[in-house]
Amino acid sequence: MEINLMLGDCLERMKEIPDGSVDLTVTSPPYDNLRNYNGNNELWNEGIWKDVIKELYRVTRDGGIVVWIVGDATINGSETGTSFKQALWAKEMGFNLHDTMIYAKKNPIPQNHNRYEQCFEYMFVLSKGKPNIFNPIKTITKNAGKEMEWGNRKTEMDINQARRHRGSDIIEVKSDKNHNNIFEYSIGGGTTGHPAVFPLQLVTDHIASWSDRGDIVIDCFMGSGTTGIACKKLNRNFIGIELDETYFNIAKDRIENYREQKLLF
Repeated sequence: MEINLMLGDCLERMKEIPDGSVDLTVTSPPYDNLRNYNGNNELWNEGIWKDVIKELYRVTRDGGIVVWIVGDATINGSETGTSFKQALWAKEMGFNLHDTMIYAKKNPIPQNHNRYEQCFEYMFVLSKGKPNIFNPIKTITKNAGKEMEWGNRKTEMDINQARRHRGSDIIEVKSDKNHNNIFEYSIGGGTTGHPAVFPLQLVTDHIASWSDRGDIVIDCFMGSGTTGIACKKLNRNFIGIELDETYFNIAKDRIENYREQKLLF
């Protein structure tokens, strides 16, 4: 598998990527002004994220996916809604909003404010047409193997209620089913030198779901390199772009160290 790490502005470096050549993007842009990122957040604005999404549409192949993980700042007592603006802009650029998934944090940092604890972020799954690949993560069903009697429910339902048309009123519950679109992960648990590190399992789950072995995956806001580590783990080709040289070096070291550990075992 090939690893290509690029230092610099993603809008400039993505110009080096051919049209329609990327199978999957898993990335997380800056969340308004929530973090400093060594001062680079001052360069972040609506004009830039619009151009980034436009460029991602260009490099994504037909049937490819962009997983855009984002949250909102609260300013003057109101959430900004930037996340929704970005999702709607992606639709204007030509993406389908294939799914609005939730990244639920098992251990959110408590805040002292007059609202319920903020414990989730959005994971917008943007597709360029119908997705080429979906390898669903499964969960075990509670009533696996049991026969469920639907009986006369279909005829007793009000005419305006939804109906399930089946050839038989009795069905056997399957042993598993597709995971719902709320995924829970723990945050923290390590020190990298970067203020916002992806849970490795989060990235691994998305790469496994939306790509196959040998596909090209990019992260245009590479940060500490977790997407690259997941690509090494799952045998995907990876392109990582990072503006900040300190974070770039952290990502490079983390990805390289994972490779070395993998070879040892």
